[in-house]
Amino acid sequence: MKAEVRMVKGLSFVAKSDSNHWLALDGPPEFGGAAAASRPLELLLIGLAGCTGMDVVSILTKKRAPLEAFRLEAEATRAAEHPKVFTDIKLTYFLRGEGLKDKDVAEAIRLSRQRYCSASAMLSKACEIYYDYKIE
Repeated sequence: MKAEVRMVKGLSFVAKSDSNHWLALDGPPEFGGAAAASRPLELLLIGLAGCTGMDVVSILTKKRAPLEAFRLEAEATRAAEHPKVFTDIKLTYFLRGEGLKDKDVAEAIRLSRQRYCSASAMLSKACEIYYDYKIE
């Protein structure tokens, strides 16, 4: 995988990866950014949530689990001594589907965590990631 980042103005940037989709990046206003786009650290959290979220939905769909709605909340705690570093991340999956089973959801999360989600594999080496779910 490759990425390219270009400065637009000040601390505003655009970036693209192999997918060839451009994405806006920005720094915090206190360091000269315009607060007009996501910060890189935010994108790590969004990437993790998106990666594992898509995995879980895909796995449940392949198992023909009765999934009607899905959302995932990701919350990161920053280190007191370095606020730019995550010390732990909590992922909470919210799923709805009549007849959706705990064992299927738990298995889908386990598979994403251990086999499929590369963002989870990388970030888990840097901080603790906690997984929880609620069937609504």
